[in-house]
Amino acid sequence: MLKAGDAAPGFTALSHSGATVALADFRGTKILLWFYPEADTPGCALEGRGFRDHQEYYDDNHIRIVGVSFDDLERNATFAKKYDFKFPLLCDVDRKIALAYGACSDAKAQHAERISFLIDEKGTIARVYESVDPRDHPARVLAEILDA
Repeated sequence: MLKAGDAAPGFTALSHSGATVALADFRGTKILLWFYPEADTPGCALEGRGFRDHQEYYDDNHIRIVGVSFDDLERNATFAKKYDFKFPLLCDVDRKIALAYGACSDAKAQHAERISFLIDEKGTIARVYESVDPRDHPARVLAEILDA
C-alpha cells in the first residue's frame, strides 16, 4: 500500500471526454485521485456529487479532482453528464492505475476499492484516504486540508 511520502505512480488513461490524461499533466498542482467502484451506483453518485458540490473549494485550494474507475468511456461519460461533473473520470479498464495505487489486488477485480490519494505539486503522495464514507468524504478531505 502506498503511503504519504511515496512517489505517486505515473499513469496515462482515457478520460470520459475521450481525452488522454496523464499524472504528468498535473505537475505543479495538487490532485485528489479518487477511486470509485462503479459509475452511477448510489454510493459513487453520492460521493461524486459531493466533489462536484465542493469543487469551488477544491479549486480555491488549487486541488484538481480526478476520478478513476474500471468503467468504459461511454459509462463514465453518461455518469459525468448526468451529474454535471466538471472533473475528469478516468477509464481504468485494464486496472493498471488501480493496481499501481493499491485500489485493487488483481487485474481481474470487478471494482476498484473506494480510496483516495492527495498528490502534491511534485508528484508525491501527501495523504492516503483508506476509510472512505461516500456521504462525507469530499467535505472531510477539504476540512483536513484546510486545518493543516
